[in-house]
Amino acid sequence: MKKYLKLLRVEQWVKNLFVFVPLFFSGNITNTDLLSKSVFAFIIFSLAASVVYILNDYNDIEADSKHPEKRRRPLASGAISKTKALGILAGLIIIDVALVFLAQLYFHEPLWKFVTIIGLYIVINIAYTFKLKHVPIIDIFIIALGFVLRVLAGGYITGISISQWAILLTFVLALVLAIGKRRGELINAQVSGKTRKALDGYNVQFADIALSISVTLAIVCYLMFTLSPEVQERFHERVFYTVIFVVFAFLRYLQQTLVYNRTESPTKIVYRDRYIQITLVLWVAAFLIQIYFKK
Repeated sequence: MKKYLKLLRVEQWVKNLFVFVPLFFSGNITNTDLLSKSVFAFIIFSLAASVVYILNDYNDIEADSKHPEKRRRPLASGAISKTKALGILAGLIIIDVALVFLAQLYFHEPLWKFVTIIGLYIVINIAYTFKLKHVPIIDIFIIALGFVLRVLAGGYITGISISQWAILLTFVLALVLAIGKRRGELINAQVSGKTRKALDGYNVQFADIALSISVTLAIVCYLMFTLSPEVQERFHERVFYTVIFVVFAFLRYLQQTLVYNRTESPTKIVYRDRYIQITLVLWVAAFLIQIYFKK
């Protein structure tokens, strides 16, 4: 079972929590109808993401087998055969389509905007898998766009409008993670050799500068988001002070990236770094206080 969960990259599903962003920031966490829609969005998006992961691993078997960490993936290591992987991929597509129809019947409303986002995500990632991941700059922009699509999916399925600042914040935050991942790959490449063509368009100095710019943009976007009239009216003007948690989390991330070189996989930080975990919990708690104790 473990190898199949690894094939689906279930640990990467944490990225799909971004579909809950519109629900969370709109203050509708307690709305059970909207929450159930967001849960459906999370499940459907997660299965779609697993389809992309399997396709990517299938296409990269040869390259992954030469990578110090990726060679342990089920397809690269031979733990799961190509035929079985394709069968699982087909099964995931069928389940995902069935869940979309079930969601439409359950909620008694068309979900064509949400379905369009899912389709766009899959199409873009197919292009990424076979070509665009080898094109420097474009590769990290596609990764960042994937997070924006997750937020839009959560907004469309719930009918919650998303502010421009929230979209921009999501994009630059994802850009930080993507650049940090590339930087980690560059560090590893110095030891084991380059295993990705796009790395030819990067070096550590460029990654450090791009990372610093992206972090600065992310903090500014979050600051402008908390200062926007609609957010201060929806919560409380004290929401501005949550910037403290955001700045700390980014500094901790930069420390892990620039000092310890531990960020080839950004999701590992969420699972392993206690400081960032505590900061995220405090940040969420601060927002919940604003929602339930606004006065």
